[in-house]
Amino acid sequence: MRNLKTFYVRTYGCQMNELDSEIMVGQLEQRGLTRTEDETAADLLIFNTCSIRDLAERKAMGKLGLLGLTPQKNAMIGVTGCMANAKKDSLFQKLPHIDFVLGTNNIHNLNDVLDEVLSTGKQTIRTDDQFTEELDYLGAKRDDPVKAHVSIIRGCDKFCTYCVVPYTRGPEVSRHPDNIVEECRQLVEKGYKEITLLGQNVNSYGKDKPEWNCLFHDLLYQLDKIPGMQRIRFMTSHPVDITRELMEAIRDLKSMCEFVHFPIQSGSNRILKKMHRMYTVEQYLEKVHMLQEIVPNVALGTDIIVGFPTETDAEFEMTYDVLKQLEYSVAFLFAYSPRKGTPAMRWKDDIPEEVKQERLKRLLKLHEDISTRQRQEMLGKTVEILVEKHNFRDSSLLKGRTRCWKNVLFPGDESLIGTFQQIKVHGYSHQTLLGDAI
Repeated sequence: MRNLKTFYVRTYGCQMNELDSEIMVGQLEQRGLTRTEDETAADLLIFNTCSIRDLAERKAMGKLGLLGLTPQKNAMIGVTGCMANAKKDSLFQKLPHIDFVLGTNNIHNLNDVLDEVLSTGKQTIRTDDQFTEELDYLGAKRDDPVKAHVSIIRGCDKFCTYCVVPYTRGPEVSRHPDNIVEECRQLVEKGYKEITLLGQNVNSYGKDKPEWNCLFHDLLYQLDKIPGMQRIRFMTSHPVDITRELMEAIRDLKSMCEFVHFPIQSGSNRILKKMHRMYTVEQYLEKVHMLQEIVPNVALGTDIIVGFPTETDAEFEMTYDVLKQLEYSVAFLFAYSPRKGTPAMRWKDDIPEEVKQERLKRLLKLHEDISTRQRQEMLGKTVEILVEKHNFRDSSLLKGRTRCWKNVLFPGDESLIGTFQQIKVHGYSHQTLLGDAI
């Protein structure tokens, strides 16, 4: 029988995956195992995977495949995360050296699965379609002492035609507000200065539990009342569910950061309908303008996909024009890649790769021009940042973020980590502002 003493966890993908990894690390340490950053020294290897983008999935599959050719194939190897659900029927066939597959809705089963593999020596799989268990979030082993992720809702009911999330994480399940408030209260008492509320669609929070009488904006008002709460962020949002009440909460609550991820995906109404986004460009712009009126200093983030099946040159230009008009401060820009199991897989991926890349290149150039102008406008201004850590390239510099999600570097010593500082901006490098503490 194998003897598990050490473990290694590698995380791919989004903040939700990072939080899931922290929960699993907490479970394993409570079990008596010791974490190592050296995968060659670990008795247990866990790869917490992502299926949202083709590149993330290929990286994980490539890494797992290589393990079968190394001495590490003798360690216990587990695959968790979105890829565990998306590829559950084929993982053991493609990767015969792995020992278990654990879906996104089965993190609470980790110890049971380990015991089963240890006792039987057989490959084990747990991949439920729906999240049903309250996880031990308080037992999560958090790597960051300053900022924490807190899950408030899991799954998604939107079924965008390009997205695997409804199939890998299941339907929306909100977490009880009392549990969220208690977790955030404990985090603040431990010294955490910034909390990011996570969900595939945080704006849907509470809609699946009308008896709670607590929607997303109601939850924010409760969290803002926690003594010592400094900053609250949230991601990700769906424009359909962004309400006036939420906008007013961002305006009125001192802990709420003035940044909203407001993904448009495309500037073409026909493509938006084909994506099943459930809004038109006009409806989207109406909400953006309402938000900018209610919260004048708000910064916007977005996601955009270029090269979606049948997207014409003219429709791409519509997307280009929206990006140019709204001047997002943060933009995640992608070329479309078909994902197995999504409705869009039924359609021919008919935009040539070179066309996708040319469109993507144009959007990236536009966003860089906008970002450069925004950074130039910051020169000479003073911003508040939460100091997060040393800069990994130069330990004499400290790194932090403004309330509106801008990275800032400034010279300072370790004692400032975890504090709020006023920084006067005097320059920038790429996407990062440079300054000095006042």
